[in-house]
Amino acid sequence: MTITDVQVRKVDEAGRMKAIASITFNDAFVVRDIRVIEGNEGKFLAMPSRKLSSGEFRDVAHPVTAQMREEMTSLVLERLDALDA
Repeated sequence: MTITDVQVRKVDEAGRMKAIASITFNDAFVVRDIRVIEGNEGKFLAMPSRKLSSGEFRDVAHPVTAQMREEMTSLVLERLDALDA
């Protein structure tokens, strides 16, 4: 599966959330509302999720392999850095 497009929109609010991203795969499937969060060890991606009746949050979509997560994170953070330049 190939990432064919990455869109990033900065969030200007104070807080840990820095941006919202959308990633398109194979020009055929898109995952929206991926949040870029500033954590204690740097920025990371938080996948779109929904709140269950138990109060727990569960990802709606997420990468299955560490390699895909790293690729997604790298591309989104690269695009975010380009917005700051």
